[in-house]
Amino acid sequence: MCWTPADAPCRHLCHQFTQGSFNDYDTVVEFGMVCDIITIEIENVNVDALYELQKRGKEVYPQPHIISMIQDKGLQKNFYNENNIPTAKYKLVNNKTEIDWPFPYIQKMRTEGYDGKGVRKIDSAEELAQYGFTTPSVVEELVNFEKEIAVTVARNVSGDIVAYPPVEMKFNHEANLLDYLFAPSRLSPSQIKEASDIAIKIISQLEMVGILAVEMFVTADGTILVNEMAPRAHNSGHQTIEANHTSQYEQILRAIYNMPLGSTEIITSAVMFNLLGEKGFTGNAKYEGIDELLKVEGVHIHLYGKTITKPFRKMGHVTVTHNDIDEAISIAMQLKKEIKVKA
Repeated sequence: MCWTPADAPCRHLCHQFTQGSFNDYDTVVEFGMVCDIITIEIENVNVDALYELQKRGKEVYPQPHIISMIQDKGLQKNFYNENNIPTAKYKLVNNKTEIDWPFPYIQKMRTEGYDGKGVRKIDSAEELAQYGFTTPSVVEELVNFEKEIAVTVARNVSGDIVAYPPVEMKFNHEANLLDYLFAPSRLSPSQIKEASDIAIKIISQLEMVGILAVEMFVTADGTILVNEMAPRAHNSGHQTIEANHTSQYEQILRAIYNMPLGSTEIITSAVMFNLLGEKGFTGNAKYEGIDELLKVEGVHIHLYGKTITKPFRKMGHVTVTHNDIDEAISIAMQLKKEIKVKA
């Protein structure tokens, strides 16, 4: 099912294509009724329709109550707090007039936010007045972190769980989007275990079926705090296509079909970077530098088939594999300068 036009990039991959809104109750129910098992790759979907499908005997993974909780960053934070999962201090507010928090802090819209939208650092009363969100929000302590990491975990219907090794992430803070991902991470063995244990605890407490990406901060003193989570294939797991025995996409199918979960072992170091639309360009996408990238050993280009680009829109990603992580980082950073998405 897809809300995009009839020439949506996913269309040629489907045996059957349905065009409609993810948020339309009737469309989602009608689509789901011809399926035995339903999974999602976007949280912004009509949850009432998912509950109805579940009530009619359809298997829906992740389960609707989990999608409902993930859609609300306030409920997410409460879940962490109630289950003793380490996270930054926070407060829930109905509007910005209720905010009484020392500057600077992070304000997040509770609902309808996504990558690059709905999260803002507020440094002063003037910024709050001008830019602060007027909708119900999470006000969160600004974490002085040294690293941003992510752990992807999967759980099948029988309750078996596997965790992928943690990855490190570097963000484009102008767009609030992932810029680079490094795998494996350069965490200590104890930090790797702690981060993995946290992610496993979360998916266990949720009793979730499917795949879950858990994004975390590592502070200067080594404390690990959960930032957010996504109950689907995620940007922080794209490198698994080339760099792990089992990709995150295969793992989803194993989980929802209640098959044995696949090995998460890393088979090669990898660096992934997003292909984002260049600033100042909107229109029919034009890719510069792809031929040069294709000449480099260990480079894997994934274009998403989007015909229209705009500033910071995710248009694809590139994964560089190499047996030396430092060399992979060097190659990726050079290649990122050479490939551009313009119009």
